[in-house]
Amino acid sequence: MAEQEDRVWQRLDKWLWCARFMRARTDCAALVALGGIRINRQPTDKAHARLRPGDVLTVPVRGAVRVVKVLALAARRGPPAEAATLFEDMTDPPDPGR
Repeated sequence: MAEQEDRVWQRLDKWLWCARFMRARTDCAALVALGGIRINRQPTDKAHARLRPGDVLTVPVRGAVRVVKVLALAARRGPPAEAATLFEDMTDPPDPGR
């Protein structure tokens, strides 16, 4: 099973860290443990939840809720430009009338 990790699926906390949602992987695990993250509309509080390309995440971070589609699994935690290739931000833009 370990040989499939990072090729077929990846731990949620590890992917969030590599995608640079938080600075530390332990912070990513703590964010997941709070229970506010959803994978394909299903709530999870498990840092070890399996994430696959095509999954849609709803992530509460920095006072906002982001919706992102997983495009790729991370080979490593690279620079921000590399991290940006891991997902597509599907969050609705803020309403300019507000």
